[in-house]
Amino acid sequence: MARPHAASIIEDAWHTQLERLLRRRKWANRVLSYTGYGSTDFVRVFGRVVLGRPHEQDDEPRQDVTYGGLRSPDVQRRGWRAFLTAPAMTVPVEVHIGDRVEHVRSDRSGLIDATIRDHGLPPGWHEVTIAAPGADPVKASVLIIDPTVRTGIVSDIDDTVLSTSLPRPLIAAWNTFFRHESARRVIPGMAPLYRALVEQRPGVPIVYLSTGAWNTAPTLTRFLRRNGFPAGPLLLTDWGPTNTGWFRSGQDHKRSSLDRLAGDFPRIKWLLIGDDGQHDPKIYQDFAEARPKRVEAIAIRQLTLTEQVLAHGLPVSTEDPMSRPSAPLGSRGGSRGGSRGGRGSKKRRETPVFHAPDGYGLLRLLRAVGKLS
Repeated sequence: MARPHAASIIEDAWHTQLERLLRRRKWANRVLSYTGYGSTDFVRVFGRVVLGRPHEQDDEPRQDVTYGGLRSPDVQRRGWRAFLTAPAMTVPVEVHIGDRVEHVRSDRSGLIDATIRDHGLPPGWHEVTIAAPGADPVKASVLIIDPTVRTGIVSDIDDTVLSTSLPRPLIAAWNTFFRHESARRVIPGMAPLYRALVEQRPGVPIVYLSTGAWNTAPTLTRFLRRNGFPAGPLLLTDWGPTNTGWFRSGQDHKRSSLDRLAGDFPRIKWLLIGDDGQHDPKIYQDFAEARPKRVEAIAIRQLTLTEQVLAHGLPVSTEDPMSRPSAPLGSRGGSRGGSRGGRGSKKRRETPVFHAPDGYGLLRLLRAVGKLS
């Protein structure tokens, strides 16, 4: 087994000392729950164990499917508060599903990512319970996808539904850490687009895939709920050192998450929605070329000239050629790697790709080709 990277060793040592100090001051385990997903064969449960002050009130509402009960202080909090947490490392955790109890442990960042099989839950939304020693049990929502469903949606978050000006570090840091939640700007038309997709395709799941940290999950859930986006699980990542380097790769996180979704739901074709400010077009096209039968279409939201400059200092997208403005109904993802003809050559299935500056434009394009009525 390879030796862990120095960065992860340093971080683990810091967290260990911090945990000892806080526990001596009577801080106790506190469980946060995130929305999970699954099929009739398995369920994936997400959560996190952190340290909290004795009798600390839960100031981060759990993720649920009702999207109700917004409290006024929530939308006035600045983003940096979500990152002031101390993880509880390798804590024993119980996941209760009906009468069944599954025993797992939090990881080195306090995260819980448990896959449980033979759970007995029917399709639809359900609640499971997560418990840790000394912590109040919490409910976690999980979406069990119907085995008859054949279409799903994967959506990026940053600059796709929420304006963040990533990856420009200073601007992204300001938007993430210092702005009030209520000041964050929604991308026009994206919520109506997603609602139309969900309403016209009963049972279709929507998965929000982002390179954002799990610390931001409550903030993102409140943002999605407040702006009328359909409920769905979030697949986020953990910022900071790993066993292989100083920082986690956001691209690797998205690629591995897409691969896992394709493996978990082999009969579902995914509509992949992202933006051209980072690497979504390339990641989505690579996935479509590797698994052409698993992608229904790719929809790319084009950043404005100002957003492109703020994102990477250039007035045009850094991605090529999928992300450049193209024909009104989008380019064809297979055009870059399609067959050149010749004896014995096999024509590659082309994935339709659509580009528009906002959700309303994408909605019109999808309606024009019959993917929405």
